[in-house]
Amino acid sequence: MKTSLFRRSTIASVWAMTAQSASLGEPPKRLVGWTKVARQPGEVRTVSVSVPAQRFAIRDANAHAHAWRIAAGSDGLSAAASSRDPRALSMTVTLTAH
Repeated sequence: MKTSLFRRSTIASVWAMTAQSASLGEPPKRLVGWTKVARQPGEVRTVSVSVPAQRFAIRDANAHAHAWRIAAGSDGLSAAASSRDPRALSMTVTLTAH
């Protein structure tokens, strides 16, 4: 949910980021989805960001063709205005290997 604290109309971005296990060699946070929303002063909006399963894929350096794969396990998923937003909403998602 996003609340506009400005006195005029604004357009805000909402980012969806994944936090995968460091043992997979991935960065601490990776942008996997986003949307923009227009808001009026004081308006509260509920925003949806779709994240296709393919966005959780990592590059498999051990595969012959350096294929992309989804690693089984739990990953963090957060939604925020930026990667450093302290108000981020977080959850855990469980993935099956593909």
